[in-house]
Amino acid sequence: MTVHSKCYMQCHRCTRVWSQSRLRAGIHRMTESNNNDHLVKSDDSQHPANLIPELCKKFWTLGWVTGTGGGASIRDDDLVYLAPSGVQKELMKPEDIYVLELSKQLDPKQRIYLRSPPSLKPSQCTPLFIAAFTKRGAGCCIHTHSQWAVLVTLLLESQSNKNLFEINNIEQIKGFGKGYQKQGALGYHDTLRIPVIENTPHEEDLTESLEVAMDKYPDTYAVLVRRHGVYVWGETVHKAKTQCESLDYLFQLAVEMKKLGLPWLSDIA
Repeated sequence: MTVHSKCYMQCHRCTRVWSQSRLRAGIHRMTESNNNDHLVKSDDSQHPANLIPELCKKFWTLGWVTGTGGGASIRDDDLVYLAPSGVQKELMKPEDIYVLELSKQLDPKQRIYLRSPPSLKPSQCTPLFIAAFTKRGAGCCIHTHSQWAVLVTLLLESQSNKNLFEINNIEQIKGFGKGYQKQGALGYHDTLRIPVIENTPHEEDLTESLEVAMDKYPDTYAVLVRRHGVYVWGETVHKAKTQCESLDYLFQLAVEMKKLGLPWLSDIA
């Protein structure tokens, strides 16, 4: 083989490798563009795709999202950002986040996602999060598997009104607003009421019961799910987070009060 032929073949191989590399890069860019990955890429720490993983890491340290349970969703105008299913919450990354348009979700059984991460599954919590956004105008909804929430629902099973958690005359009650479209916060002497719904084998099947509970208790910011956990929402991420923290505090307090034979409701006003 002549020197000229060798040079030609080497040059041809280089050109082919370069062309394949460009093709792969082009396919990658096209896939990224088609999957709307730009929706979850931001240097802003307050961007929903960055906030959800950070919140879930925090919740994991509190024991609220053990294993792959629980989750969170944030609404930014018409865009809804959702944690995926089956992902360890402390390891979640922005690229794991699903995105959908709230106004396009006309059929709850056929959700359309603007952005779906490859190799992951959408959360079964999605229709329940959507209920908080559509029925309450919430900006954030959090779902935890807190042990204190579960214990409260178990303690209520033996009560005459097993489908409602009530507590008053506790300072932490001030951490909740008075209700949907109402101004101000609850006071020390006010009674906080959180409805309880029965669990189902599949999380999506909780949606109807949750919506009924929201209609029956329009001022609630949360719904307990018996032997399962709790859904908490708020107008903003800040409000949803602080109300979730306040609620978990009250659940733990309620369990300890029950041990001591102390009533959750008192008339010391």
